[in-house]
Amino acid sequence: MPYSVDEFAFDLRQNMAPGDTWVTSGWTTVHAPPGSVCGAGGWFAPPYAAPDARLAVELDVDGHRIADGAAPGVAGVGLLYSGGSWRPGRIVRNGTYHRRHQGKLTSLRVQSTLTPLYGQAGFVLEVEITNRAGRDVTVALHPRAEPGGPRRVPLAEWGWVPPTPGPKAVSTGQWTWQAGDVSVELSHEGLRQDVPAGGTTVFALAVRAGAGMPSGRPRELAAEATVRSEYRLARALARVPRLSSDIPGLEAYWRGSLTSGLVCLWDNPGFITSPFVATSGVDGGALCAYAWDTGGYAPHLLTLMLGDDTTGVLESIMKVDLTRHYAIAPDGTGLGVPYAYSGWSLVTLATAVAAHLGISPALVTQLHDLVEGLDARFTPAGVLRDYGSQYNLLEMRSTGWEHVVASPNAERAWCLDRLAELAEVSGARLPVDDLRSRARDIRGAIARELWDEREGWFRCRYPDGHTELVQHVQAFDAMRNGACTPEMAQAMLGRLRDGSFLAPYGVSAVAADDRLHYELGDTDWSGGGAYTGEGPQLALTLWEQGEPSLAWDVMRRLLWMGRHFPYYPQEHYCDRPAAPPTGRRVNIVAGLAGAEAILTGAAGVRFQLDGSLVVVPAALPDGDVELTGLTYRGRTIDISTASGVVTVDGRPRKAGEVIE
Repeated sequence: MPYSVDEFAFDLRQNMAPGDTWVTSGWTTVHAPPGSVCGAGGWFAPPYAAPDARLAVELDVDGHRIADGAAPGVAGVGLLYSGGSWRPGRIVRNGTYHRRHQGKLTSLRVQSTLTPLYGQAGFVLEVEITNRAGRDVTVALHPRAEPGGPRRVPLAEWGWVPPTPGPKAVSTGQWTWQAGDVSVELSHEGLRQDVPAGGTTVFALAVRAGAGMPSGRPRELAAEATVRSEYRLARALARVPRLSSDIPGLEAYWRGSLTSGLVCLWDNPGFITSPFVATSGVDGGALCAYAWDTGGYAPHLLTLMLGDDTTGVLESIMKVDLTRHYAIAPDGTGLGVPYAYSGWSLVTLATAVAAHLGISPALVTQLHDLVEGLDARFTPAGVLRDYGSQYNLLEMRSTGWEHVVASPNAERAWCLDRLAELAEVSGARLPVDDLRSRARDIRGAIARELWDEREGWFRCRYPDGHTELVQHVQAFDAMRNGACTPEMAQAMLGRLRDGSFLAPYGVSAVAADDRLHYELGDTDWSGGGAYTGEGPQLALTLWEQGEPSLAWDVMRRLLWMGRHFPYYPQEHYCDRPAAPPTGRRVNIVAGLAGAEAILTGAAGVRFQLDGSLVVVPAALPDGDVELTGLTYRGRTIDISTASGVVTVDGRPRKAGEVIE
């Protein structure tokens, strides 16, 4: 049975980042201010941006004004926020007002629905009011719109930081404003209603911006956007399996992971691709596509969600000069500096394209040339490469994990091997023997030159000969990419313990017992937590390494996220169930890595470059998992970790059998 939008409903009372709640339609994204029942904040709908816009609503009941967003404490006597739910495409918030005024009881139940529009810039606010008092009342809505400084921002300028406001809009009428070439209007379907005792009424407002806005009543616009949300979700998840499990929190974590991918998909036909896979975007920031995040963390889940469009997404990033940039803006313009992991990320995505869709020899050849060009961008250090400073790598704030490092040198070797395999399955004319020989040389050099036998860890080497030993989670990527002998791997795995890399709520990017480099001010890559894709990718690495118990020990520490985030943030703490409140993006496409790890790790689904499939489910110590409805090359696959049974189009197949 396909997923529905309602199955992704998230209880906002459990939200660990209430100030960062946004909702997107894939065209417009709008902020729901904390503590407000009916308010709306800034919004973005490229190319339009209104980061400082506000919409506030006051109620008037028989001449008595009731403010929304009551202040804390006994003085807060307005409309009181009482929770709500988030869904892809809309937020529903609840409020209550129950007070006596001049000897009369006024008792209202208020429920608002905030819906970002699809196909145009703006949103609709529907306010449903139920009169719980035993008398008839007249209710009026008093909207106060502050459009701020809306402006048109060229698509080439949408990067990591959200667009800033422009000059303040000027009022041109009661409900219209103008800021340069951007028009803003508020429309409604009436602002005053008589509500009998026990009765309910609904008000509807629309705030829209642009030029030549199409006509439409607010509720009609909201209904159209809701239909589009259902369609977008159904389209994106048509090939993705449904997960059911008796492991507490796993189903919610899976859905949250899928949602993290869904909210990064933008449908604007003005973008270089549609869908366009933004790295983040719901708060207007990182509404661009980084090669690393897009390809590196969940290549198979992303390909299942995008289907045939995945090839276009891959090609769109390959068009930019990655020796100069790490990302593309929505129109394909290159952004940022060269990034050491970009080539590996695109090869990773290309392997998924080959497995699910097939890949052309021309694209494989182009990918090979891109990887070789990016490789040449960095300084040779014998067989290895010097990747420069933190700006090209992990952006740590201390000296360490710079210059000649195990990762991404190990990823270089992995890329060369995969390019050889892609050439063989596609017919691309590449020097496959040379590629494989170079890959072996790189792996050998990593072991000889960077491995510290006494410490049981990799060192980083600087141009002047200085070395640093950084206990960084990135070292496990070197293991994943084939740089470790069994003995080296065992030494590294011994550090996956509490008080080092592991903590109650996840993984620390830098081990807590690395006193030189561990810190708490940069959760992303320096300690006290990690980039959201790292924990599940580590679990997947362990499943791939034949360490299922250790893999689950990592994965189980992440399940709290499904209970506390509607979509996963860029990074999160590992010592407490929360994320940094400011300074980072509030969502990340690498949140899909959780579902990727469950599908290809726990469930053992191994997509082969030639289009075949091997499934080897792993037994989980805390319970069972069933995945039903995985669609791959026209076949439907169901998997049970409890029984180890795999069915293809309803027929049982042996675990480990090659499925053509």
